[in-house]
Amino acid sequence: MKVTFIHHSCFCVEIGDRAFVFDYFRGDKIPEYSFGGKMPEFPREKEIYVCASHQHRDHFDLEVLSWKETYPNIRYILSKDIRLGENYLLKHHLDPGIKERVHVVKSNDCLELDGMKVETLASTDAGVAFLVTYEGEVVYHAGDLNWWHWESEDPLFHQYQEKTYKRQIDRLRGRQIDTAFVVMDPRLGEAVFWGIDYFMEQVQAKHVVPMHLWQQYDLVKQYRARPESEAFRQRIAVVEQENQVFVW
Repeated sequence: MKVTFIHHSCFCVEIGDRAFVFDYFRGDKIPEYSFGGKMPEFPREKEIYVCASHQHRDHFDLEVLSWKETYPNIRYILSKDIRLGENYLLKHHLDPGIKERVHVVKSNDCLELDGMKVETLASTDAGVAFLVTYEGEVVYHAGDLNWWHWESEDPLFHQYQEKTYKRQIDRLRGRQIDTAFVVMDPRLGEAVFWGIDYFMEQVQAKHVVPMHLWQQYDLVKQYRARPESEAFRQRIAVVEQENQVFVW
């Protein structure tokens, strides 16, 4: 498996003859940040599956729908909150016929497609998390499924977040997961590691790649250096820069 960290929560995962692209967006779409990651280039005939967990601008970009001009074997697996009405597509100069290549998924769904299985979990924010199985390899992408704890929110929100997150992650216990992309959002302050801590305690993923870092890559080294991480730190990939490649 070859994994390219593009930027933020966007990854390209190559397994066998296929490439899976998760939560791509163009780097200049977030004015407050300068994301510079680039998609790998593939032969025109490459089979590509673009997965988008939800419609937030840091997880989905309409640009991916134009990639069919370059890659005729491309397909899309999109959360149902990403709406692609005909008028909307025409307004953005996109062929409404692209919808023939789109497979829509909702929370707690299971899609069997072209020799692979795509399962989803419910998000604690928007859309879904993905669990993709192909050629015996299993990839988990959290999207915005995380233990979100904002100090400005009330106790009911905090209770919902903890309960829902733990319930979804508990579904992964005992599952083979080869690569997992898990949220580590620095905006959460003292709660930044709560979600990934629970994931690491409950799920035996072989390789775990922190994401949603908002370019604060030092967080990964801080996390690995904690005494609490000793039991699993070797499974945490050291993310240091955009366009970083991992092979395992």
